[in-house]
Parts: sequence; structure tokens; C-alpha cells
Amino acid sequence: MHTRTLFPKYFLFCSILFWGFANPALPAHAQPSGRELAQLVHDRYVGDDSVSRQTMELVPASGQKRVRQLNISVLEKNDARSTLLRFISPADIQGTGFLAVEDGQGETAQFLYLPALNRTRRIVAGQKSRSFVNTDFTYEEMERRPVDDSEHIIVGDESLNSVRCWIMESRPKDGSNSQYTMVRSWVAQDMLLPLRVEFFAGGETPIKRYAVLQLESIQNIWTETKVAMEDLSSGHKTTMETTDIQYNTGLSDSIFTQQALERW
Repeated sequence: MHTRTLFPKYFLFCSILFWGFANPALPAHAQPSGRELAQLVHDRYVGDDSVSRQTMELVPASGQKRVRQLNISVLEKNDARSTLLRFISPADIQGTGFLAVEDGQGETAQFLYLPALNRTRRIVAGQKSRSFVNTDFTYEEMERRPVDDSEHIIVGDESLNSVRCWIMESRPKDGSNSQYTMVRSWVAQDMLLPLRVEFFAGGETPIKRYAVLQLESIQNIWTETKVAMEDLSSGHKTTMETTDIQYNTGLSDSIFTQQALERW
């Protein structure tokens, strides 16, 4: 198993959350256009499906961190992605589930199941800027944005811990729903995988920062096995570490339904 450990200057998080890239469509260092790069990142191969166990840590700027355990299942089918996330500990969040289902036309339906209330609520567009279960992720970051919802340009290149990256800036087009005015990504040229992402909301200073801290080649797929998202104003971080993952397990699409979400 080949591992790259990446410790950027800042301890950082993406989209959600979603995994590796193998066999890039472009040779290393052949610079694409901004839109082409965004499409390659969006379409990177993550297996036909995956099942993983994750450890999440909520880390305040000072004080005691909180640790959660969760399982994540992902299915790729007909150019659309479905994701089911289930917390398994501690007791105060056990059973809480999250389902995101892409329709293949650029829309994603999101549902949150709360076992204490025995009910599921759909996350509507106006709620996607809210925190996902008190983490540093918002619901917007728990889904893939369609490439053509934003304008993408490459503004330079830079090495992050000896990994050569293109720097891509993405700005939402008029009419697209986003809490951010610009997202700046450092995309590894040899993997087409974002290693750092900064989020802007109107100013010249980012308000949040994401980073991949460790990569492993698992079943020949580069997999982000440790990532972090940091709120730059509060210093609060959410880290996600993959403790186990398997690709191409033969998942059925029947588990990515609201009915399955509520079976706990």
C-alpha cells in the first residue's frame, strides 16, 4: 500500500467527502482549461461503489475534542452518485443518518434522519449553508456541484509538500445557489485531486480551509484517508480519518432510499 502523508502549513477540509482518482485522462503537467480541470476533478474515478468506516473529530480552538464513529456507503451509477452516511457512536448521535442522491441532471436530493424524533427531513436549498450536524461542513459541501454552475479558471501552479498543483478558482454563475463567492482549489497534477480548498464569502480572505492530510493508494485508487475542514474565524476544525475502506463491493441501489435511511 503506497501512502503519501501531507502536512500543509495549515491544518485544514470537501467536498465531502469524496474519494480518489486513478488513470488520469491527461498526462502529468499538460495544463487543461479551467473548465476541463473542473470536469476531470468532478468525474475522477472512485470505484463503482465503496464502503468505509470513518472516525470524525470535532476539535475546538481550545478545550476538549469530541469523537464520532460513522459508516459511509457510496454508489456510482449512470453518472450519478448516491451517498449514505450513518453515525454509530457516541450515543447522542447514534443512528443519525444522511442520504444524498444525485439525479444525473445536476440536482441532489438530501435527507437527514433523526432517530430521536423517528423522522426524516429533506434539506431544501435555503438550508444548505447550515452546519451539518454541528461540524465545520455545511450541507452544500456534502454534495458535488455541477461543473457548469461555476466559471473556472487556472490562475497558477504551486507545490504543496513537493506535489505539483494547479491553482483553480471557481466562481458561481448568476442564478446558481451557493454561500460562497469563490472557491480556490489546489489540484494535484498527477492525480487530479484537490489537496487544498479555500472558501471565500465576499472578501479577499478565505473563511474556511480544507486539506488532505494523508493519501493512500487502495485497490489502485488514490484515497483521501485523512482530511480536515477548518473554520478560520473560530479556529474550530472537523477531521475525518478513514479506518477501513473497500471499493467495488457490489452495493445495491436499494439501500440509497429514504425507506432504507429510516431502517435503524
